[in-house]
Amino acid sequence: MELRHLQHFVAVAEDQHFTRAAERLLVSQSGLSASIRALERELQTPLFVRTTRRVTLTPAGRALLGEAERILAQVRSAHEAVAAVQGVLRGMLALGSEQCIAGVHVAGLLAAFRRSHPDVEICLRQAGSGALAEEVAAGRLDLAFAVRTDREDTDQLRTVPLTSEPMTVLCHPSHRLAAAGVAVTPEDLGGEVFVDFHPDWGPRRTTDAAFAAAGVRRSVALEVNDVHSLLDLVDEDLGIAVVPRHFRHKRASLTALPVKGAGDAGYETVALLPPEQATSPAARALMALLETGSAAPPQEGVHPS
Repeated sequence: MELRHLQHFVAVAEDQHFTRAAERLLVSQSGLSASIRALERELQTPLFVRTTRRVTLTPAGRALLGEAERILAQVRSAHEAVAAVQGVLRGMLALGSEQCIAGVHVAGLLAAFRRSHPDVEICLRQAGSGALAEEVAAGRLDLAFAVRTDREDTDQLRTVPLTSEPMTVLCHPSHRLAAAGVAVTPEDLGGEVFVDFHPDWGPRRTTDAAFAAAGVRRSVALEVNDVHSLLDLVDEDLGIAVVPRHFRHKRASLTALPVKGAGDAGYETVALLPPEQATSPAARALMALLETGSAAPPQEGVHPS
């Protein structure tokens, strides 16, 4: 099995199209097809279901994809490790992050990294914590900043704690909760209309877990995928939101109330990395910058969006 066969296979799986994959790889379509056929002959099974419009993975192809991505990531790490020994850090840093993650100023950290390692290409992807954990475990990301999930500390994933903070209720100043001005429990919020993120995002996972622990059912009527939309909806008194405490600095017009009970709804952020031996030199360099405080988060009240 040749590396180029795996590279070709992953490209076709990503694009779901031979022509587009061939164009991206700068190879002929016939050469790409021959490479895939050679891989299928070696494995003695079809890897794709081919139609006139696109190709999709067979069960065997899906099984191979994760392993192929990990192998290619390890090969890339090996090349980068040799370059690092020679005193030059180069290659690519593939980083994932949730929006407005606590404990790390992502933009400042990447700026510091670029100043220190200008030959490394930086790729950034925003997604929910569950998806980020899968991307790191599969070798598609070098590391990610996320909210602690139920997938950490496996043979494919390890975590480095960053920070933790309580959750806070945000509501319109005219809301009944604002008038009371006291800490609230999940039981106090049972009949409210909620604005929240997609279920894969860390704050939503934290809130869902707190309400489940309290035995309180809630439904999210207004579901968004970005912080600004969430704050806008609450600002129009269309619902309330339970969010990490540092979100309260992003919209001064809203009332913030602490949450108590159900474990006091702790929101914990972590860095997700591959096992130590599989961590790329670029990821190690980024974590070193973070640990030395070279790009500390802004002070409270001036958190970036």
